Amino acid sequence: MEPSACEDLKAFERRLTEVVSSYRPSTFRWRTSLLVVLSAMSMCTAISAWYWLRDPRTVTVPLTESLWIHPVFTIATLTLIVLFILGIQKLVIAPQIITSRTRTVLGDFNMSCDDTGKLILKPRQSNNNST
Repeated sequence: MEPSACEDLKAFERRLTEVVSSYRPSTFRWRTSLLVVLSAMSMCTAISAWYWLRDPRTVTVPLTESLWIHPVFTIATLTLIVLFILGIQKLVIAPQIITSRTRTVLGDFNMSCDDTGKLILKPRQSNNNST
């Protein structure tokens, strides 16, 4: 491989690792806590929605009063909406999306990458067309 191609690959690898690491929260604990918060708020919303919908008063009272009667559902739903507006789901799954799409493109060049963005050169396939 000529030196300019090697330098280009190294520059591409540095940029890819930079992009992947910029989307990844700084520590594993931070990412785990985001996932726990997102899961907990989703469960609170689902469970409280069940109780909200099963309440016979929900049909007869106005929406605002029904939401006032069920504060857990209201707070959980508003918190979940705010979390999605702030993009918490992107912080949790963005690095996996980037690396999977990059692997797809790199497959055409007989390459791949790991979860951190480091390039993996695959061995060339021998082309035996002799008959």
